[in-house]
Amino acid sequence: MTKASPSKLLEQAMSLAKKQGADQADALLLSGSNLVVRQRMGKLETLERAEENALGLRVLVKADKGFRSSMVSTNDMTEKDIPELVERVVAMAKAAPPDPFVSLADEKRLTASVPDLKLADTKEATEEQLKSIAAETEAAALAVKGVTNSEGAEVRYSNSEITLATSQGFLKSYKSTSFSSMISAIAGTGTGMETDYAYAVSRHLKSLKSPKDIGQEAGNRAVKRLNPRKTNTQQVPIVFEWRVASSLLGSFAGAINGASIARGVSFLKDSMNKPVFGANITIIDDPLLVGGLASHPFDGEGVAGKKLKLIDQGVLTSWILDTRSARQLNLSTTGHATRGTSSPPRPSSSNLYMENGKVSVKDLLAGIKTGFYVTDAFGMGVNDVTGDYSQGASGFWIENGELAYAVSEVTIAGNLKDMFMALTPANDLEMRYGTNAPTVRIDGMTIAGN
Repeated sequence: MTKASPSKLLEQAMSLAKKQGADQADALLLSGSNLVVRQRMGKLETLERAEENALGLRVLVKADKGFRSSMVSTNDMTEKDIPELVERVVAMAKAAPPDPFVSLADEKRLTASVPDLKLADTKEATEEQLKSIAAETEAAALAVKGVTNSEGAEVRYSNSEITLATSQGFLKSYKSTSFSSMISAIAGTGTGMETDYAYAVSRHLKSLKSPKDIGQEAGNRAVKRLNPRKTNTQQVPIVFEWRVASSLLGSFAGAINGASIARGVSFLKDSMNKPVFGANITIIDDPLLVGGLASHPFDGEGVAGKKLKLIDQGVLTSWILDTRSARQLNLSTTGHATRGTSSPPRPSSSNLYMENGKVSVKDLLAGIKTGFYVTDAFGMGVNDVTGDYSQGASGFWIENGELAYAVSEVTIAGNLKDMFMALTPANDLEMRYGTNAPTVRIDGMTIAGN
C-alpha cells in the first residue's frame, strides 16, 4: 500500500486518539536516509545506505492528579496501520500510573511559523562524492611524514524530515542534512605507535572542511604524540584544548538540565542566580543559529526556541527545561525539549557555546612555567551529583609557555565547581559542533602520574 504523506498520517493519528479517549496527544514522524562510506589503506571497506521511517505517538488520559500517559513507535507507515497503533497506545495509557507533571506544552508557546535556518543542503550527496572525500582524506593523512598506518576514513551523509503534530492543532515540519568526515591516523612502529584523529561536520557539503586539511590534521596530531613521557603527581595549571574544553561545557549542560534539578541530583542545584563561573564568562544556547549543527525551528514539543544566556558574566540565569521538568520546578519551559520516536520529550541543550575570551592561546600558555596541555580526555570519571572530576588524559607538557613534549598515561582531577570558577578562556572559539568552547586554562588541578 502506498504510504500517506506525513501530515495526513499525523492528522489521522490525532483524530483517532481523541475518538479512542485520549485527552491530549502528540506524534513525531521522522523520515530520511543515511549514506556511509568507510575506506582503509586505499581500499573501500564499507558502503552502507539506509532508509529511515518511524512514527512515535504519545497519548495522555486525564487522571485525578495529572495525566496517565503512554507512547508507542512503529515503522509501519501506512494509513491502515494507524488505527491499531492508536487503540493500543490509548489502552496502555489508561493502565499507566498518573503523572502530575506530564502534559503538552502551553498552546501559546507553540511556534507560529517555521524560520528558515538553512539546515538542509539543496543537493543530495552521491556515493562517488563520498568515496572521493574518503580517499582524499586518507591519502592526505598517509602523506604526513611519520604516519605509518591508518585506522580508516569514514564519510557520512544524512538527510531527514521531521514532522510534529499535537492534538492542539499544531502541525509543522522541517528538513535537515548533515555531512561528516573522520580519519584516524597511526604514527610510529611497533610498541611506539601513537594514534590521533580529525573530524569535521557541516550542514552543507560546500562548508565541510577540505579532505586535505582533515587528513593532514589527523596525521600531524598523531606524529606529535610520538615518544610520550609520564609525569609525577603534582598540581599545575592545565590548559584544555578546545575539543576537550567542549566536554567541560557538556558537563555544565548536564548539571543545569531541568530533569536533574527536579530530582535534586546536580551539583549546581542550589546555584540559580549565583556566580558559577568567573565574571569574564558568558555561555549561550541558541537553537536558532543559522546553519547550526544543533539548530531547530521548534523543539520536540513544538515550542518556539530563542537565544538564551545561561551564564551571564559568570552568573547562572536559567535551567534547561522542557514542559515536564518546568512544571516540576514551577517554571516555564525554555523551549529545550528533545525527543525521538520511541521516547517522550526530555530537556537538552541545542547550539551551546562559551563566548571567546580576550587572550590568544599563545598568551594563555605564556605565563605557565610548568603545566599540562590536554588534547584528549577519556573515562567516565565525572560525578554529576558532587561535581568531582577525574579523567584519564594525554597531551603535552608545558615548559616556559611552550609545548615541550608529549605526555600520556596520566589522570587529571578536580571538582567542577572549582574548575568553573578558575577557568580562563582563549579567543579561538569556532562553531565546529553542537557544543563548542574555546581553549581554556584552569589553575590548581591535580595530575596523578608516577
